[in-house]
Amino acid sequence: MYLAELTYKVIADTSFSQAEAAIRNFSEALIFNGNILGREFPTAWQQDRFCCRLVIPSPEALHRSTLSARVLQAEQQLMSAGLAYPQIQVLGMDIMSQHSSEQLAEKLVLFTTFSDNCSPLRNLADLAPVPLYQLQPAEGVDHESLIRWQIQFQALDEVQQQQRRVLQKTAENSLQQFNSALNRQGRQLAKKISQHNALPVYYALYSGSSNNCSAETAKRCPGCGAAWRLTTPLLELFDFKCDSCLLVGNIAWECQTP
Repeated sequence: MYLAELTYKVIADTSFSQAEAAIRNFSEALIFNGNILGREFPTAWQQDRFCCRLVIPSPEALHRSTLSARVLQAEQQLMSAGLAYPQIQVLGMDIMSQHSSEQLAEKLVLFTTFSDNCSPLRNLADLAPVPLYQLQPAEGVDHESLIRWQIQFQALDEVQQQQRRVLQKTAENSLQQFNSALNRQGRQLAKKISQHNALPVYYALYSGSSNNCSAETAKRCPGCGAAWRLTTPLLELFDFKCDSCLLVGNIAWECQTP
């Protein structure tokens, strides 16, 4: 990932509330198209301009060719708020972030965790994030539905990771149960993205706990019931893979030998 700065110069009468609303709307459009990552963007007022720091998946992430119709519309609204089109400066590689896939993906996997600040679509060859603006969305003009799914998944994952957990079973069941609302939505998004982009998109099923560790390694694919255990774990992470259902999964973490 890369660190970038957007500068919004004031070119007409405006107010802080008008400028803030326009910048927030533009940033949100960029988020839902996958041009920028995260949800917090420190923005400073500097005499005659606003400066915003953000993380982008690649140096080309803010080129006009990558922008959605929603982003371009939000850009026009900046003008109505007395702001010029943003000037972009890529400051350099962000050493604290994961780095986007540099190779053409032949297969993708929908996979995220509470600590990620990257695209939830990964190259199945190396698990590197694939910038969302490179892909056709599951629905609508951008990836808002996918990003909102990711936000919910990460929130539940963070809840069930805490040492003193509240809503433990609620969060855990949503993440682990094959037919939970969260996992049904995720699989549907993966299916639509696969169709719109003409490439396989696997869905990663999370497994943290188990009622029977002795039977964990022999569990069957929850989609079709077939045997799906791999001889060697894929990417040292996924112990199971079903090419018919486009699913990958892991032996429950509490059942794995340290």
